[in-house]
Formats: sequence, structure tokens, C-alpha cells
Amino acid sequence: MIRLILAILLACGVAFGVEAPVKTLIIASHPYKETSTFFKGLKEAAKTVSNVTIRDLEEIYGFDTRAIDGDKEYKIMQEHERVVFLFPTHWFNITPMMKAYLNETWGSVGPGLWQGKQMLVVSTAAGGSSTYGKNGRIGMELADVFAPMKASALHCGMVYLEPLVFQGVSRSKLPQYQKEFINRLSR
Repeated sequence: MIRLILAILLACGVAFGVEAPVKTLIIASHPYKETSTFFKGLKEAAKTVSNVTIRDLEEIYGFDTRAIDGDKEYKIMQEHERVVFLFPTHWFNITPMMKAYLNETWGSVGPGLWQGKQMLVVSTAAGGSSTYGKNGRIGMELADVFAPMKASALHCGMVYLEPLVFQGVSRSKLPQYQKEFINRLSR
């Protein structure tokens, strides 16, 4: 049933000609993507939006954090106006390959590297309100877990966009998550 809904949603996205208003680069990473319905579903949704390039780090480089071609990724990043980091929340952080990507592509650069480019963090988490939020175990919102990403964006001269986070994820809500992701990419 979920696959049928996904097919309909994706067909509608293509049929309506959804387009990102700026050239958008999605850096996707998931250490266990073969078992992640949400990661696969969000990537499929992104594929329905034109003006979007998807770079799946594990598909390109495997799990070798030293294999990332920093120069190549840097050049690809330069060609885009917005970068979207798509990943599951991994122990209240980004994935190991995404961290390696940032190390190799951004290196030890100073302020202004990506001046004016936009950064959007998109992440999923199994934990819900019992984990995140004022009354959750960690006492902070899921979006606030990514303060280091915000600091990195601001340090590099980027515009940090409000993160799109899905917590307490549920398979029945995947079509809703996809729709929200497509909507964010198209504005």
C-alpha cells in the first residue's frame, strides 16, 4: 500500500513539474540505507524535483571516509546555490560519511567560503517527544541538535534555513514526509 501511495505521489510531482527555484545539491548519507524506508522514500521524492542534483555518499564512496574526493565535491558544490544535507540523526549527530564529506570538501577554510549559498538540514529520527522537546530525555528539539551545522553554515557565509526534521517517524506518514520535502525543495 505504501509503495502504491509513493508511486502516486511521485507521479504527481513529475506531472505537476515541481522545480527547485535555485540549483540545489543534496548530499545524502545513511549508514544502513538498505533498511531505511524513510531515506529511500525521501530520496525518491527529491528525484521528482527538477533543478536538483543528488550525491549519495555511500553509493559513490562506499563506507571509506578517506575515499571522498574533496576537490571534485568542492567543484560540484560551487555549481549550486543551495545545499541540502539529508541523513538520519545518528547518535544526535550527522553520519560518519557526512562528517568526512565536510572535512574533505570544506577543509580548514575561513569565513566566506560559500557566501550567500543556502544550507538546509533534512533529517529523520526514530525518537519522538519522549526523546526530543522541552520535556524529552535530551531536553531539546531535534532541529536544535544540529547547532554545529548551523555554526558551520554561518562561519562559511551561508544562509542557514530552518531544518526539516521528522521525528518519531512512522511508515504510514511517509507520503506526508515526501510531500513536505518536495515542498521545501520547491521554495
